[in-house]
Amino acid sequence: MKAMYENIATKKGSESFFAYRFVVPAFEFKWHYHPEYELTLITKGKGRRLVGDSNEIFSAGDLVLLGPGLPHTWSSDLEKKSVSAVVIQFSDDFIRGFLHLNGFDKIARLLSGASRGTFFSPSKEVISQIELLPALTGVEKVVCLLTILQKLSIQKNTKLSSEYFNAVLNEVTESRINKVCRHIQKNATKIIDLGQTADLIHLSPSAFCKFFKRATGKTFSDYVNDIRIGNICHLLTETDKAISEIAYETGFESLTYFNRIFLKKKRVTPRGFRNKSLALFLKNQKGYLQKMK
Repeated sequence: MKAMYENIATKKGSESFFAYRFVVPAFEFKWHYHPEYELTLITKGKGRRLVGDSNEIFSAGDLVLLGPGLPHTWSSDLEKKSVSAVVIQFSDDFIRGFLHLNGFDKIARLLSGASRGTFFSPSKEVISQIELLPALTGVEKVVCLLTILQKLSIQKNTKLSSEYFNAVLNEVTESRINKVCRHIQKNATKIIDLGQTADLIHLSPSAFCKFFKRATGKTFSDYVNDIRIGNICHLLTETDKAISEIAYETGFESLTYFNRIFLKKKRVTPRGFRNKSLALFLKNQKGYLQKMK
């Protein structure tokens, strides 16, 4: 997938790095990249998060660290009234000045792993520090960022993009791939016709399939299934609808095919996924109630 270049250096002005609070009606699909590291905390809203070849659902509390040049976007429901995030972007030149110092080896490893995108389940303390950072200036701002990175460097995390993802960073097909992905997201619950999708960017079906595989590293059908499985995971955890109802509601015409694809993607059956999610929820609730006593 070709990504649009974002020039952050012109936005930060005289500050050491760029940190800001982002409040908009919705996160629009904008597949882009930049040479800076980026730490993004979603403070309100939900939707889909694409990082490299990773495609997952996000919600409030979602925290991701991205390495330089890694294409990404957050895309939310356009019908929601507002969404918000705190975004922190810093250059390799800036952070490299600290990494040679004693005690920064864990942060160095953290940043090295960010080349594929790193997901965290942050503590309340880390969330509070991230939300505070945009209001700080000077030395306090720098110290706060380093403290956040140090805390994240000792937390468990999950890599997002696969090691096989190879971003092709140029603007030749930027608008075309963005148009296709927006179309897929908008119509994921319907039958998505390959020919009609190819017509959106004036390609024959065969040429479109080659274009899409070369740009994203995935086949068209595999990408559509990723979108649908993500939506299904949300419905399995957030509703008590029957699994068969969810399957048909999210665009699958065959329950057998749905079960096979879900097992392949998630390495667990839909029912197993729902049961595990429920067990985790009950465990967290029990822990919360114990703390409140």
